[in-house]
Amino acid sequence: MMQQSPYELLGGEKTLRRLVAAFYARVAKDPLLSPIFPKDLALTEQKQFMFLTQFLGGETLYSNEYGHPMLRARHMPFQVTPKRAERWLLLMQEAMDEIGMDGHGREYMYERLTQVAHHMVNAADDETTENLALL
Repeated sequence: MMQQSPYELLGGEKTLRRLVAAFYARVAKDPLLSPIFPKDLALTEQKQFMFLTQFLGGETLYSNEYGHPMLRARHMPFQVTPKRAERWLLLMQEAMDEIGMDGHGREYMYERLTQVAHHMVNAADDETTENLALL
């Protein structure tokens, strides 16, 4: 019997598109995260969808379009602090809740995203991020 990939287990393209839309709707309004994202999130949302598809065992959409993800290097221009990594994870959890994502697929995805988010940290929290994290 063949096992499903996490991508398939979660519901594939339809689920990931809904998740990414719910997530970026939150990012756009978040005082801690929005400053490090572009005002127009359409391309960012598309890249996230492509990355998550590949990350979870679907087609290699991101690599086919942009090459190896090199996540840490691609995030170096942005101040990714521990507080921002935690907020990113919180907003992802909220988006998962909103779309009704649950079960082993969600647990697997969140565990992997937690590892990635902490790996992206490239700056210490400062007074600005400390104060914004409280909002």
